Amino acid sequence: MEKKYPLPPFNKETALEKIQLAEDAWNSQDPIRVSMAYATDTEWRNRNQFINGRAEVQAFLADKWKKELNYKLKKELWAYQDHRIAVRFEYEYRTKEGQWFRAYGNENWEFDADGYMIKRYASINDLAINETDRKL
Repeated sequence: MEKKYPLPPFNKETALEKIQLAEDAWNSQDPIRVSMAYATDTEWRNRNQFINGRAEVQAFLADKWKKELNYKLKKELWAYQDHRIAVRFEYEYRTKEGQWFRAYGNENWEFDADGYMIKRYASINDLAINETDRKL
């Protein structure tokens, strides 16, 4: 099996690298690219949804980016230890009706020895914003 570098246990440098790789992938809005960072049997909680496995991740993300247009994400390191990383993030998007939102949240990530994310727990809140208030 291919490894997804950097591998745990994480230090500050490798945690920051893993976060940047994730941010870059999510900003590509390519569900296949994003999903390849996750174990085939990954477990997610995203808001109030429970998503299991890479195929469900791909379907979830494809649907997400049909609704969340002009998506732009920024992630920041919150904490790391051994095979876990916690991030704070914000992203902005607009709906097809033209309403802009900024979403804020936290994610807890757990990785296997090969560097694939096996668990992702995301708590997210959305705030309606004016287009002139965009930061990203």
